Amino acid sequence: MSASLLNQPLLVLANVPDLAVAERIADALVEQGLAACVNILAPASSVYRWQGKVQRDTEIPLLIKTTQARYQELEQAIVQRHPYDLPEIIALPITSGLPAYLAWMQDETARPLRV
Repeated sequence: MSASLLNQPLLVLANVPDLAVAERIADALVEQGLAACVNILAPASSVYRWQGKVQRDTEIPLLIKTTQARYQELEQAIVQRHPYDLPEIIALPITSGLPAYLAWMQDETARPLRV
């Protein structure tokens, strides 16, 4: 993968069942340098089909800012800490933004992986 693609900023969306899980995942991602920032949003109602039945749950959405270079490690870190069998993890490319903010995201996720 080219350096420009690795530097691609991403917005990763994930939903978790409660605030404790949200905080645990957010702290780990930022502490390890896998995300520059994680926004923990207000609870939201989710309606979805799971195993043939329509489900309704309250979940906490996460907005995770990272780069393509860190995405695989970030995904693994979420899966390891997430209680769902199939967690929602969706990455969207950020095609534009305040240059200084995007540079900060790059700097925060470009450091050697911290554990």
